[in-house]
Amino acid sequence: MAVTVLGISGSPHRHGNTETLLDSFLDGARAAGATVEKVVLRDLDYLPCMGCNACHKTGSCIVHDDAITLFDKILAADCIAVASPIYSMGITAELKGLIDRGQYLWARKFILKTLYFSNDHIKQHKGLFISTAGLSWDNVFDAAFPAITAFFNGTGFEYYDNIIANRMDEHGGIKKHPTALKDSFEKGQTVVRVLEKGKTKLVQKG
Repeated sequence: MAVTVLGISGSPHRHGNTETLLDSFLDGARAAGATVEKVVLRDLDYLPCMGCNACHKTGSCIVHDDAITLFDKILAADCIAVASPIYSMGITAELKGLIDRGQYLWARKFILKTLYFSNDHIKQHKGLFISTAGLSWDNVFDAAFPAITAFFNGTGFEYYDNIIANRMDEHGGIKKHPTALKDSFEKGQTVVRVLEKGKTKLVQKG
C-alpha cells in the first residue's frame, strides 16, 4: 500500500518561494513511490474559529466548510507537509486560521476523550514544516514552530523535520538558493522510505 503524502500550501502568493520548495518536496515523495496531493489554502473557502466552544460538548465544528473536508484528508494521510512563508515573524493568516479550526479535534482529545493517537500511530505519521523567509536572521522561524507543533500534536503526527530557507532577499529567490530545492526533494524521498519501512514492519507483526 502506497504512502500517502498531503502538501498544504499556506501562502497567499501562488508559485512563490515557499510553494516552490513544497513542490520540490512533493516531487521527491512522488519519485519515491508515494501518492501525492497538494492543497492550496488560498483556493479554499473556510472561516476562522469563532470561539463558540460548541465542539467542547459535541466534538464537532458547527461550521461546515472546506476546513472540515481538509481535516478529513489530513487525518487520512501518512505524511503532511505544511508550508508557510514567514509573515511578520510568524505563519500566514491562512494557515493560522486552519490550525485554529482544529479546535474540535482538541475537544475530542482532551475534553470528551473520544480521540486518541497511540505512540505507534504517531511514529507512523510524519509531519514536516516547510518555510522560507527573506531575512537573514537565524531566529526568523522561531515564532512559527509552536503553532506547527500544536497542529501536528492535534492531528496525530510526529513533528519529523523542518525544511526551511532564509536569506531569500539575499539569494534572489528560492530558485537561486544553492541547496534548498535539492535538499527538499531528497527529504521527500527519505520520509517516504521511512514510512514504507514502518508499514512493512506493521504487516510483518500482523
